[in-house]
Amino acid sequence: MKIREVKGIGEKTERLFQKLGVFTTQELLEFYPRNYDWYQPPITTDELDNRQIAAFLCVITTSPVLRQTKRGSVLLLTGKDGCGSEITLKWYNMPFLRNKFKIGNHFIFRGKVTANHFYGKEKAQGKYTIEQPEIFTREEYEKKLDYLSPIYHLTQGLSNKLVTKSVRQVLDSDYPCYEFLPELIKEQYGLISYREAIEQIHFPTDHKAMEMARKRLAFQEFFLFILALRKFKDEKNQSINRYPIPAAPQTDDFICKLPYTLTASQQRVIDEMRKDFLAKQPMNRLIQGDVGSGKTIVSIIGLLDAVYAGYQAALMAPTEVLAAQHYEGITRLFEESGINAKVELLSGSMTAKAKQEACERIASGDSDIVIGTHAVIEDRVKFKNLAFAVTDEQHRFGVKQREKLAEKGERPHIMVMSATPIPRTLAIILYGDLDISVIDELPKGRLPIKNCVVGKEFRKNAYRFLAGQVENGHQCYVICPMVEESETLEAEDVVSYTERLRTELPKEIHVEYLHGKMKPAQKNEIMEEFAADKIQVLVSTTVIEVGINVPNATVMMVENAERFGLASLHQLRGRVGRGSAQSYCIFVSTSDKAETKERLDILNRSNDGFEIANWDLKLRGPGDFFGIRQSGDMDFKIADIYSDATTLKEASDAVSYIEAHSRELDPGTMQMLENKLQNYLENSFHINL
Repeated sequence: MKIREVKGIGEKTERLFQKLGVFTTQELLEFYPRNYDWYQPPITTDELDNRQIAAFLCVITTSPVLRQTKRGSVLLLTGKDGCGSEITLKWYNMPFLRNKFKIGNHFIFRGKVTANHFYGKEKAQGKYTIEQPEIFTREEYEKKLDYLSPIYHLTQGLSNKLVTKSVRQVLDSDYPCYEFLPELIKEQYGLISYREAIEQIHFPTDHKAMEMARKRLAFQEFFLFILALRKFKDEKNQSINRYPIPAAPQTDDFICKLPYTLTASQQRVIDEMRKDFLAKQPMNRLIQGDVGSGKTIVSIIGLLDAVYAGYQAALMAPTEVLAAQHYEGITRLFEESGINAKVELLSGSMTAKAKQEACERIASGDSDIVIGTHAVIEDRVKFKNLAFAVTDEQHRFGVKQREKLAEKGERPHIMVMSATPIPRTLAIILYGDLDISVIDELPKGRLPIKNCVVGKEFRKNAYRFLAGQVENGHQCYVICPMVEESETLEAEDVVSYTERLRTELPKEIHVEYLHGKMKPAQKNEIMEEFAADKIQVLVSTTVIEVGINVPNATVMMVENAERFGLASLHQLRGRVGRGSAQSYCIFVSTSDKAETKERLDILNRSNDGFEIANWDLKLRGPGDFFGIRQSGDMDFKIADIYSDATTLKEASDAVSYIEAHSRELDPGTMQMLENKLQNYLENSFHINL
């Protein structure tokens, strides 16, 4: 049923929902809350630790002061919490509250807390400020305690209240939530029904009910994903290798001419790749390795072997900037080595004429190696004899896109490369249709990155350090967790932070920002300017995790580092240290918790991505659902491979059981499951891994 059929959703609101990827009522039910407004017991300011929103039991210490401004009135009040800290309370355009408060009264105030806040030139009366706080008596707050109110991802014009109301309407209309998991699977793993899970994820009766709902929905996401992967693997196992590719003497000659010696790890992976080239089935191999471990040169050796065997090869990158960098690097390398292979660049921003001419060369076989973005898998791109296809930064491409690339030839050899460090136990499950190789050592001579974990009081020193690095001819990244300022989240945002740095840093330093909500052309322009050193300091979200290689960048500064997973932080760190100069990583934490410091200090002790990923897995406990997700690499709707690692393994075991006992299970349930899988393959199987 289309979302327009829900009462209260007109044409304008329908378009807003569609911007969020919600077109049907089923997609609305699967538009899960990103977090919950949780009414927790009141605390004191010394227990704050960077909370988004908190409640305080305060005694009123001053009479209310009402001030008039050009935009209306401001009501100011001061109270003291249980540890004696003064809190300034501030309401806009609510003068009627003035008569509610008297010195000595006790109230519970709840809202977003800001430390050391200023009102224009005038400093706040207290050390902390809460703007527009909710007001409760103790009895009123007691009734709210532990209540969980859903918070959704929104777009401008769409309110949380409207989303909540729309979901409630669909659920109240007895919308059919068909059960497709066999009863014995639900019993084995303690799963509630699908209907109850949908109800409780949007409107949980308590914290435990929310966790049970989340477990069920994460389980079924993993379950369907693994089932789909196994289906793909079965089909691939029936394929025949139509493109036997022997190791070419010319390629070995190329390896000898490289200006460096390959590591033992790289050589091992090359041997595995060449063995696959001559196997009965076509290669389907994942190459995992830290940023800078030398995955690209391994793929180039495979591309050359394919060309010398008389075939075409392709390499697909996630961004135009990275595709162009690959093209320039490979072209230069071939020229220096006297290799005559014709390399073609294909990207979405090319003119229609240039793209058409490139497509003609590819179709005729004049192009030996094609390097490009998603444009490579467009329907109009036809290869003459594609035998080997590589996808770089695999976690940015969906499984379906991988298949579409494979369909460009008669089941060519597929290699996918990823710098995302995933513990091997999870990688075996998540990449179930691929064999896995790991490059687990860095090239010799690479200077290790110097790391430090600091508090927010270090920022001024950090800004001076950034300025010093720019003065020495280098460039810097600054990462923030958010795009724009949030009313509910106390964290740095890209837009405001850019303005701050433009004030703090010398005027001659060009500071720009980059985030995922920008148009592709804008993002490419910013990344190209940074790569060309026209921008010295780039403030960004984690969108720069892939897609740009700037050897001149020597500093990575991450704000609110406690809000990122360790694996994400390590991958961000990999954006620097790619040149000959010493590089640095500054992790700024706004948390005072000992366990947060302990977690971030792991990055001080290790530069090994797989060791860090294992620590991430070990330290992320059940229930850590919302604070420290990875940055979107594993793009499941609700599941997270670190917080839900146990559930992932259970789902994998459940799929194995279903496959082994399918004939013994209820035919009706199996048909329901088959229908669900088919629907999943057609509409949802786009997980980026």
